[in-house]
Amino acid sequence: MLLLTRRDVEALLDPDRLIDAVADAMVDLSAGTAAMPPRVAAAVDGRDAFLAAMPAYLPGAGALTTKLVSVFPHNHDVGLPSHQALIVAFDPDTGTPTAVMDGTHITAMRTAAGSALSARLLARPDASVLAILGTGVQAGSHGLMLPRVRAFHEGRIAGRDPAKAAALAGRLSVATGVPFAPAASFEEAVDAAHVVCATTHSPEPVVRRAWLAPGAHVTSVSFHPDGGEIDADTVTSSLVVVASRAASLDPADVVEIGEIVAGARAGRTSPEQLTLYKSVGVAVQDAAAAALVLEAALTSGAGANLPL
Repeated sequence: MLLLTRRDVEALLDPDRLIDAVADAMVDLSAGTAAMPPRVAAAVDGRDAFLAAMPAYLPGAGALTTKLVSVFPHNHDVGLPSHQALIVAFDPDTGTPTAVMDGTHITAMRTAAGSALSARLLARPDASVLAILGTGVQAGSHGLMLPRVRAFHEGRIAGRDPAKAAALAGRLSVATGVPFAPAASFEEAVDAAHVVCATTHSPEPVVRRAWLAPGAHVTSVSFHPDGGEIDADTVTSSLVVVASRAASLDPADVVEIGEIVAGARAGRTSPEQLTLYKSVGVAVQDAAAAALVLEAALTSGAGANLPL
């Protein structure tokens, strides 16, 4: 069985191919050709944390995988990621385990790839100002991925810790060539931004409808059942797009992103329309990413072969 470390995965996962692979996975999910049961999770008492299992079969990518991911929201206090994961790949013809790989980097990047795909489909073509709300792992991955789908001329970072916001702005400026700067507040970051990425664990809104410019596109990766980081007015005023209708709180009122990719449903219909992509990521995205990593590993000879 092939073992791929975090360093291997970071080197092997191509960000541009990932966005396209996520798009294909979303089409398969909406068409019903992918198998993705609901995730199951074991709660950890007293820690507001859980361990989840996320299996998926993605025939278009030849991927049969499962991800084990722990979600510990307070890990930032001790310098650890809130999401930590392993992904196991199986041969879809025999069920034989073929690889185990770090899933922490994949989780961060495939979630951001979903947001980037949503911006490619739904943001105004002339979008030039990007706001990132949050300073953690997802803020960083969104800052890396979103400039791949729009030519942003300005980036803003807002968080509750000004030092972390400034540090992330500096790293993203170097990595992307987009001039990012820290904002004094969430409202200041959102003001007149064309794309707003909310990447917080906040149970209270960090995006409010009154702050949004006409035609803004918003993405949110909050998993709070009450909506958390996005206020209710933004939700009701927007075209709401999700990764999976089955996982939506109001399935009748949303559009799946795979339906837009396939041309089965319309996306943005006017320059002034607000659009909202609401997703925490789904297992077929992990499968698509893992298939890319495994393909690159077998081509390059990366990783270590270990007896099971």
